[in-house]
Amino acid sequence: MNMHAQPQRTLAETALIDAFGERLSLLPGDGAVMVKRDDAIEAIKHGLPTRRVESWHYTDLRRLLTSVPAFEAGDIAKALDPVLDGSAVLPVLNGVSSAKAPEIEGVTVERLLEKLTDGSIAPGLDRYGADDAIGALNTAFVADGYFIDIADDAELEKPIELQNLQAGGQTHVRLLARVGAGAKAIIVERQTSEGGEAALVSSVSQLVVGDGAEVTWLIVQEQPDTATHLAQFKAHIGKDAKLTLFVMNAGGKLVRQEVVVRTTGEGADFKLRGINLLAGDTHTDTTMVLDHAVPHTASTEVIRNVVTGKARGVFQGRINVHQYAQKTNAKMACNTLLLSDEGEFSTKPELEIFADDVVCGHGATVTEIDHNHLFYLMARGIDEKAARGLLVKAFVAEVIEELDDEALVDALEARLDAWFSTHG
Repeated sequence: MNMHAQPQRTLAETALIDAFGERLSLLPGDGAVMVKRDDAIEAIKHGLPTRRVESWHYTDLRRLLTSVPAFEAGDIAKALDPVLDGSAVLPVLNGVSSAKAPEIEGVTVERLLEKLTDGSIAPGLDRYGADDAIGALNTAFVADGYFIDIADDAELEKPIELQNLQAGGQTHVRLLARVGAGAKAIIVERQTSEGGEAALVSSVSQLVVGDGAEVTWLIVQEQPDTATHLAQFKAHIGKDAKLTLFVMNAGGKLVRQEVVVRTTGEGADFKLRGINLLAGDTHTDTTMVLDHAVPHTASTEVIRNVVTGKARGVFQGRINVHQYAQKTNAKMACNTLLLSDEGEFSTKPELEIFADDVVCGHGATVTEIDHNHLFYLMARGIDEKAARGLLVKAFVAEVIEELDDEALVDALEARLDAWFSTHG
C-alpha cells in the first residue's frame, strides 16, 4: 500500500492557520458565512499552491510566501487624495471601511461588515475553483469592505474611488459592485500601503455589469517593496454591456493579480489593458481567465511590461470559448521590454475553443530598446538617459492612450512619471 504523507507545513501556512483560530471569534458573519470560512481555512490547511499546480506554475506561493505579519498595524489618519480629481472616495483603512460614506446620486453604498453579519454575502464567498488560494485566504479572514449598487440608467457625474490602504500588518478586504442596466460609471480601485513595514494584503473585487451598461474599472496597485499583495477581480458582463478593465502594477515585493471574467449576455464586450512596471528583486504575476459563454461576444487584451533589475514577471492568459459561443471575436497580446540582463518575464497565452465559427488569436513579444531609435534621439541632442526614458514611456503610454479619456490618461501618465523618476 502506498501512503502519501502531507508535506510539513511552512511557517507561513502555520501562521495563517493559527491566526484563524485566534481571530475566529472576532470575525463577523452568521452561520452560513462561518461555514464558508471553515471551508476556506480547510483549503489552506491542505497547503498553499506550488509549481505543481498548473495555474501557479510560475508563482510558487508556498515557497515565495516566507512569512506572515501580525494583524496589528500602525494608524492611518485619513484617505489619500484621489487618483482622479473630483472622485468620490470610499476608503478602507487597515481593513475597516468608513462608517459614513459620501452620498452619490444614483448609488447605494453599504459596508460589507453588514452583509457579512446578516449572511447575505455568503453565496458570493465561494471559491471559483479548487486552486483558488486567494479566494480561500480572503474568505477566511475578510471582515469589511464595500458593496456599491449603481441604479439602472444612472450616469455618474464623477468617478468612485475605492481605496484600500494599510500601514503594515495583515488585512483582507472585499469590494463588491453592481452596475444596473444602461448605467455608465468609472470606478478606481486603489491598493497601497504606508510606511516601510511588511504587509500581507488580500483583496477580492466582484463586479456585475448589467445589460447595456458601460463600466471603466481602473486598478492602481502601488504597494511598497516590502508588501505581499494577493488580489482578484471577478466580473460578469451582461447583454450589450461594455467593460474596460485597466490594471497598473507599480509596486509590491510579491504580487499576484487575478482577473476572472465571464460574458453572460450576447453583445458583451470586454477590454483588458495592463501595465506591469517591475523593478528591484520583485515578483509580479498577472493571471487572467476569460470565459466567452454565449454567442456574439468580443474581447481584446493588451499587456505591456517593463522589467528592470532582478525583477521577475508573469502573464498567464486563458480564453475559453464555450461550445455555444459562436461568432466570438477574441484577441490577446503581451509585449515585454527587458531593460536588464538579470530580469525575466514569462508569458503563457492559452486558447481553448469548442466553437467552430470564431475569430481568436494571441501573440507575445520580448524585446530590448531599439538602438536605432536610441541613436536617432541622441543624434538630436537628447542625452542617453532621457532618450531611453522617452522610448520606455512611449512603449507603455500607447496602452494608456487607448482609454480615450483625457482625465484618465493624464492621471495614469502622472503615475508613470512618478515610477520612472525612481526607477528610470
